[in-house]
Amino acid sequence: MYSAQQSRIESFIWGIADDVLRDVYVRGKYRDVILPMLVLRRFDAVLEKTKDEVLRTYKELTNLGLVDPAELDPPLRQAAKEAFYNTSPFTLQKLAKRTTAQQLRIDFEAYLDSFSPNVKEILDNFEFRNQIPKLSRNDTLGMLINKLLSSEINLSPEPVLDAYGRVRLPALDNHAMGTIFENLVRRFNEENNEEAGEHWTPRDVVKLMTRLMFLPVADKIKGGTYLLYDGACGTGGMLTVAEETLRKLSAEHGGEEVVTRLYGQEINSETYAICKADMLLKGDGEAADNIKGGPEWSTLSNDAFPDHRFDFMLANPPYGKSWKSDQERLGGKANISDPRFNVIFDGETAPSSLVTSSSDGQMVFLANMVSKMKTESRLGSRIAEIHNGSSLFTGDAGSGESNIRRWIIENDWLEAIVALPLNMFYNTGIATYIWVITNRKSADRKGKVQLIDATGWSTPLRKNLGSKSCELSPTDIECVTQVFQDFTQTQHSKIFKNEEFGYWKITVERPLRLRSQFTKERVKILRFASGDREARELLYEKFGDDLHTNFVNVARQVREQLELWARATGSDEEEPDADIPVLKEASRKKLLNSVTWERDGQLVTVGTALLDELGEQVFDDYNEFDREAGEAMGRLGFKLSAANRKALLRGVSWRDETAKPVILKVHKGDTEARPLYGLHKIDKPMLTKAGKPQSRVTEYESDSELRDTEQVPLLEPGGIEAFFQREVLPYADDSWINESATKKGYEISFARHFYKPPVSRSLAEIRADIVALEKETEGLLGELFYEGSE
Repeated sequence: MYSAQQSRIESFIWGIADDVLRDVYVRGKYRDVILPMLVLRRFDAVLEKTKDEVLRTYKELTNLGLVDPAELDPPLRQAAKEAFYNTSPFTLQKLAKRTTAQQLRIDFEAYLDSFSPNVKEILDNFEFRNQIPKLSRNDTLGMLINKLLSSEINLSPEPVLDAYGRVRLPALDNHAMGTIFENLVRRFNEENNEEAGEHWTPRDVVKLMTRLMFLPVADKIKGGTYLLYDGACGTGGMLTVAEETLRKLSAEHGGEEVVTRLYGQEINSETYAICKADMLLKGDGEAADNIKGGPEWSTLSNDAFPDHRFDFMLANPPYGKSWKSDQERLGGKANISDPRFNVIFDGETAPSSLVTSSSDGQMVFLANMVSKMKTESRLGSRIAEIHNGSSLFTGDAGSGESNIRRWIIENDWLEAIVALPLNMFYNTGIATYIWVITNRKSADRKGKVQLIDATGWSTPLRKNLGSKSCELSPTDIECVTQVFQDFTQTQHSKIFKNEEFGYWKITVERPLRLRSQFTKERVKILRFASGDREARELLYEKFGDDLHTNFVNVARQVREQLELWARATGSDEEEPDADIPVLKEASRKKLLNSVTWERDGQLVTVGTALLDELGEQVFDDYNEFDREAGEAMGRLGFKLSAANRKALLRGVSWRDETAKPVILKVHKGDTEARPLYGLHKIDKPMLTKAGKPQSRVTEYESDSELRDTEQVPLLEPGGIEAFFQREVLPYADDSWINESATKKGYEISFARHFYKPPVSRSLAEIRADIVALEKETEGLLGELFYEGSE
């Protein structure tokens, strides 16, 4: 219960910002000063009782020659009876008596330097020292300290007594102080709502998440220690609510008192400082030590807890935020070996990557959590994580996104996904979803996934907070959790087999069909067979056959021409000439490579000779054309590599759907004909050396321009082949399945399962509207004609 005392303190501190900082800071920057100063005031009050003991212990230790902070820290914590301490003789009460702003600044900075390493880390991440020069002007620092020492409030764990020994202001325990701090953080976030959604998840959403995570096992939670983890912990609000909910549910179900251990990681310095400070303010020094953060502590590229496994995990990772820098730190997308992001699916031997597109890393946070599930404990692990809609379907089969969904669903870990109402967050109104994951499903949920449409359960706010226009009331939360626990088919709840979300992505190939003919024009074009035809044509117009026969003589001029083009296309001052080719660096290097020009010159020479030898005969069978051209080259004494021969013959060929398919390979021996997979039996068998007939199987070359893909549901009756015969072959009878390219994917479509078509109006309603409009129009026309007759 939030007491009147707490409310009064919160309002008093909120008022300090306007009273003291109004002319020094813009409103959005108040929290940069108020939050760290509040932390300092509370720490100062908590340490007051043991101040003398800490100073005595510190003196003894330094007299013994101990200077290493790691050696000093344990005994000083013990002396302070807290997880933090200060070895300075100063207190805020003493600092408030400084008579000059200059002396106050010097002593205040010395006071800050004397805190324990964990507090100094908090202040560093708040970047509070950067505020001191500004606060020292006009004695703002002194006014701020005096306000926080006001006799109107008590921020100490000890009560304030009057002259008669009666309690004038009650003590403020750690929990109450933590609650005040959290509420101030929330108010500052809401004040700056354009940033709030990045680091602050609305408390109503967190309450729903924690209930979805804990309720299924609430009656199974026994006394013991439970580890809670948030890999994108922000200000720590999720961990705090999760801890409170776990203890409350355990008590409600008659369980023994549970012990919780909180762990978190946060990359943003300020929110990390808030989170760590909040833990210390609540008296939980161990939890504060288990919060890792700052720019160097990215969860994705620098896992702070690689060997830990957790009982309960929850997070709201950033959506649509690039994680390219993390990929590079891990070795680059193609070389990431982190075991969190590489898995082996059942029935496969090669590892598959869970690395997603660099433009959005939200699902990688989910993969990180899944990797930290307990496998040996009685309750296993439970996860609740918020995502936007792209996590449901983004990513093709075989991509990192699809593989993450596949890994979770095929292991039967996905328990439910809840669609939240729109406009639930401070800085975005997009659709969001809570994923509920566990590796200990109940018997009735095994092999199934529940989708819950909770978009209609919300309560409007009296005043919008940025994009947040509604909230989940206790009644709304109860509606969602009840549907979740009922686990039945309703208009808000759909239950599916795991396999219903899976599909095979098959690649459909069709044969390449080429018509071929040597002509003078086609042979000339072979001069530019190495690519970048436009650039090569322009260079050929300028430098002629020297490019092919004596490149060294024109190499310098070619380089100068390429540099001239680069300057012209790279200039921002004027519109580039459309006739000037835009070239990438790789293309420029290739154009300066004499081998490419010599190769193209050779193709022209051989092509000219073959034109004389074979004439301009048109071949509708490329296989025959290839054979005859090969024989002609043999007679003429030309030898080309396989790649150059292909470049020559393809250079004088073009696609024609009426031509015969190009044969890629003829299989001999025991190869089985599988026409659905591109292996076609040749009717006329081939004779072996012994004169025995031997069947032959032909494999055609595929046409990349005709290549297509199809999605085949995993539960398709008859499987891939039945689908292909029914849906593809009737429309492309020469097509086949590229078996090696078949991939398995998973996607989840909420819209398909919960779409409600708009209700059409009845004919009577439409007719009534038309009649009403006609009557209205008649009146207008009457008025128009009446006025016109006067």
